[in-house]
Amino acid sequence: MSLLRSFGFALEGVSYLIRTQRSAQIEVVIGIAVVVLATWLGVTALEWAVLVLAMALVLSLEALNTAIELAVTIASPQRHPLAKAAKDVAAAMVLIAAVAAAVVGVVVIGPRLLSAFALAYPSR
Repeated sequence: MSLLRSFGFALEGVSYLIRTQRSAQIEVVIGIAVVVLATWLGVTALEWAVLVLAMALVLSLEALNTAIELAVTIASPQRHPLAKAAKDVAAAMVLIAAVAAAVVGVVVIGPRLLSAFALAYPSR
């Protein structure tokens, strides 16, 4: 299989994820907002690296969660407590990463944003 075909399959996966998963759509919108805000605030290269890694982790785990949910649904079409547990744990990993990414965003962007608002609206 060629490298180009492999990339094609990966892009099909990204497309499926964004087209079908509401959480991924929300995460992409939040990611775009973070990129716009970070650009406006002029974050450093190291801060960009941390923000990008946090966003990539969330989207990657969202993709893994989706893959696990699809595989479990095929393997266990009827309700089963272990199938539910597998899906719940997969969802939990996305939640943990999303909370961590939010903390990263607040730590990196929060102080700069507060400074920007303090300059825009000085106290009397």
